[in-house]
Amino acid sequence: MKAMSDPKIRVLVAKPGLDGHDRGAKVIARALRDAGMEVIYTGLRQTPEMIVNAALQEDVQVIGLSILSGAHNAIVPRVMDLLSQNKMEDVIVLVGGIIPDQDIAGLKKAGVAAIFQPGTAMDDIVKFIRENVKQPGLATH
Repeated sequence: MKAMSDPKIRVLVAKPGLDGHDRGAKVIARALRDAGMEVIYTGLRQTPEMIVNAALQEDVQVIGLSILSGAHNAIVPRVMDLLSQNKMEDVIVLVGGIIPDQDIAGLKKAGVAAIFQPGTAMDDIVKFIRENVKQPGLATH
C-alpha cells in the first residue's frame, strides 16, 4: 500500500487548436500515468480558456500542451495570460510537438518551463516533471 504522504503529481494534457492528431498526446498521457502521475486528458480542439478552466477545476501542477498545428505562438501566450489572471503562476507549462527552433526562446520568455520536440525520450519528460514540480500538497492557491 502506498503511503498517504506521497500524493501523485497531477498533469493536464491538452490538444489546443484545430489540429486533429492526438496520438502523441495519448502516448505522453499513458507514459506519465505509467510513471505514477495522475493524468487528465482533455481531448482535441481545446481553447486556451477550456484548458485553463480544466486545470483550475482539476487542481493540476502541470499543463502539457501538444501542438502540431503551428499555432503555438498564438495559443501559448494566451494560456500563460489566463494562468496569470487566475493566480496559477505555480502551474508548470510544458509544450510538445512541432515547434521550430526559432520559436523556442519566445515561448520560454512567455513562461513555458520546457519544450519537448519529436523524438524526446519519455523518461526525460518524466524526469523533468519530477524535478520541477513543487511537492504536491504544499501548493498554495
